Amino acid sequence: MSAPETVLDVRGLTVRFRQDGRIIDAVKQVSFSVAKGETVALVGESGSGKSVTALSTVALLPDSAEVSGSITYLGQEMIGADAALLHKVRGNDISFVFQEPMTSLNPLHTIARQLGESLALHQGLTGAAARARIIDLLLKVGIREAESRLQAYPHQLSGGQRQRVMIAMALANGPELLIADEPTTALDVTIQAQIIELVRTLRTKLGMAIIWITHDLGVIAGIADRVLVMYGGQVVEQAPVRELFADPRHPYTRALLKTIPKVSGVREARLQVIEGQPPIMGAAPTACPFRARCGHAFERCARENPARRAVGFGAVGTGHDVACHWNPEPEVANA
Repeated sequence: MSAPETVLDVRGLTVRFRQDGRIIDAVKQVSFSVAKGETVALVGESGSGKSVTALSTVALLPDSAEVSGSITYLGQEMIGADAALLHKVRGNDISFVFQEPMTSLNPLHTIARQLGESLALHQGLTGAAARARIIDLLLKVGIREAESRLQAYPHQLSGGQRQRVMIAMALANGPELLIADEPTTALDVTIQAQIIELVRTLRTKLGMAIIWITHDLGVIAGIADRVLVMYGGQVVEQAPVRELFADPRHPYTRALLKTIPKVSGVREARLQVIEGQPPIMGAAPTACPFRARCGHAFERCARENPARRAVGFGAVGTGHDVACHWNPEPEVANA
């Protein structure tokens, strides 16, 4: 059986901003790939570089960004791509679902108009054909009485319905890759579970690849195939989701897992937290960026930023790898 086709391949991605005479390395040598039908999660605290990595895929960063490395979509290089290719790929082949639909949807336009703009731009659909397609999309994402919602404005829908509309917009042109950037953070846990189940079902039906961006490891347990844990703008651990939960190797990953609330076992006096603050972005680090918050740091961590090394089967980026000098004994961190 042949391996699934690689939809997106990122190699050595580095994103640098110049601000007030300072150089800010927001993303540093990030490498990963996403296969057709696969869900890859990017996990980490705010400021870890997750969203910048995602926006780099279709050159949606501001002009002040300096992007290097390689990003290929179905074999086509996206870094430095001409406007025609980017116009074709954005919203058509690669679509986004963002965190807060009230800031992503235009409050002055109806749902039908906003969905119709994408269909007209990329597929040339207008009139009755566009209307039928919009109704089909709304039904597909679980919006009941879809026809009566066509002339609704975003403020007339609930938070869960607005997010479903955003997903419908992202699916309008049959993308090969869906990038979901914190799509459930603003929703209550019941609606959050419904949105996760919806995306999982749509992935199976449509066969699309997904990049799911979140700070919550608990969310990705039921949706991701592989996980990249990011810290300080770089990948510190990458593994299949089950292996990551069963045998986390980086101290930051272990700390994140311990912050997940438990509904069974002995009740803790309080939720565990990761002491300290994420690093302030600057030039590329010459030491481990997590060392100030790490209980296992030693002298080497202060003078050398660790490279990713394989700790399981497969090479770096294909199996289980970690960027850490510490070599722990395997443990079940969330037992």
